[in-house]
Amino acid sequence: MADAPDDLTWTRAAPEDAQGPGPWIEIAFGPGELVYLRETGDPSTVVTTTVEKWEAFTKGVVAGEFDHFAATDVG
Repeated sequence: MADAPDDLTWTRAAPEDAQGPGPWIEIAFGPGELVYLRETGDPSTVVTTTVEKWEAFTKGVVAGEFDHFAATDVG
């Protein structure tokens, strides 16, 4: 768990028309090439990664590398 600077600008990763508190993930880009992540329901728990790793992850999402995690066909 990481200590986050007080002046971060958090962006919620939620559908545009989403109502309520979530649960959603929030992201903030901070000093030192760090990316901060937290859940809306537990904003005091923050994890960090690097910009380089975040960019690799988002490229993987766009490429469909994680689609199997979102599979709705159970059974």
